Amino acid sequence: MQSKANNIAEYLTEIPEERKLAFTKLRNTIVENIPKGFQECMSYGMIGYVVPHTIYPDGYHCTPKLPLPFANIASQKNFIALYHMGVYGNAKLLEWFTAEYPKHCKYKLDMGKGCIRFKKPDDIPYDLIAQLMQKVTVEDWINCYESTMKTKK
Repeated sequence: MQSKANNIAEYLTEIPEERKLAFTKLRNTIVENIPKGFQECMSYGMIGYVVPHTIYPDGYHCTPKLPLPFANIASQKNFIALYHMGVYGNAKLLEWFTAEYPKHCKYKLDMGKGCIRFKKPDDIPYDLIAQLMQKVTVEDWINCYESTMKTKK
């Protein structure tokens, strides 16, 4: 379910009241811990964290006019989601995250390839998310993207 919000402030007003506190804390955790160079913006109808064209002019290979996506957060119908391309594209980072998760959260990890779903807003492992965000620099992400995800022309 993509939001039609035009900016982050508008997006934040759409979040259900029972999730606002947890969502805001998740956003603040990301903003405070994401390495320098990533930019917060609306991306794919969610709040996104991207590598701007000023750093990576090629943009996203599927749609080069878009900046290179890295992470997104969204309030979905039944959960809060963190989409993190680093855990999708880096097996060692995924292994670290899945091993650490049970140390920070009493509920089983609910995760797709790069989507981490939090069905219980009161149990988001903010400290773990902070560590996850700190682990991938813009340069790390560009190198990972170019070596594993970008389609070869």
